[in-house]
Amino acid sequence: MSLHLNPLHAELAVEVSGINLRKPLGKETLAELQSALARYPVLVFHDQDLSDDEHAVFTKSFGPIDPGLALASKRKQRLKNTDVIDLANIDADGNVLAADNARNVSLIANQLWHSDSSFKQPRAQYSVLCGIDLPGEGGETEFADQRAAYDALPDTTKTRIEGLVAEHWAFHSRNMLGGGDFTPEGMAMLPPVDWPIVDTIPESGRKTLFIGVHTREIRGLPTAEARMLLLDLLEHATQREFVYRHVWRNHDVVMWDNRCTLHRGRPYDLTKLRELRRCTTEYLAA
Repeated sequence: MSLHLNPLHAELAVEVSGINLRKPLGKETLAELQSALARYPVLVFHDQDLSDDEHAVFTKSFGPIDPGLALASKRKQRLKNTDVIDLANIDADGNVLAADNARNVSLIANQLWHSDSSFKQPRAQYSVLCGIDLPGEGGETEFADQRAAYDALPDTTKTRIEGLVAEHWAFHSRNMLGGGDFTPEGMAMLPPVDWPIVDTIPESGRKTLFIGVHTREIRGLPTAEARMLLLDLLEHATQREFVYRHVWRNHDVVMWDNRCTLHRGRPYDLTKLRELRRCTTEYLAA
């Protein structure tokens, strides 16, 4: 199979056609997708009406499943396939949640720039997000290229941050928004982890920033200095020239590399249904 790639934003995002994600991936097709991801870390597929099982099977082609925040949650699961993360603003009976429901804290936190599961060891590699039922307005998803952002840093900043290590904590963003429905026992399941601020992607050899809203400290720096540096880097890394905005259609599938992109959802009317589902793979670095 030969995929057709239509670039959407520089070397960040590309539309992929000529593939049916419901069918098992052959070795040649898998290699083509991995090659595309090495150049374009955001892949967009249209008209892919995947079941949860098909969603999980496709994702597992790229590595073991990452459970993410489900490790810390005792919330009743709505979906039967536990490899699939439910990102819908509805309860187990299909009713849209009240705007002040604790569940919405986590959904709103997704509107902050982040990398999925940067707060875990191992961290995430690829995420595959399926749009099931989207509002007519709002709720877009934006992606920021952290390779291009690193390349554009002044040399003095590159020198300053080389070798620095940031602490990532899952609940830093939730605390910023007033908490959530996580118990102390659940939060203890995801202690803070450390990752270098500058990383190299093995498949491309390109350097990238690895930051986002889950970062709250830099080892060896006072908290105030660390947080201002992290805020400055995040402001730089999410400038418009580095960002692709995806406007959803129902049954879109978007796949991205968490190692070199940040992403965020955009606001939408919380009284309207917005249903997406995500599968993510763990990054098992050599």
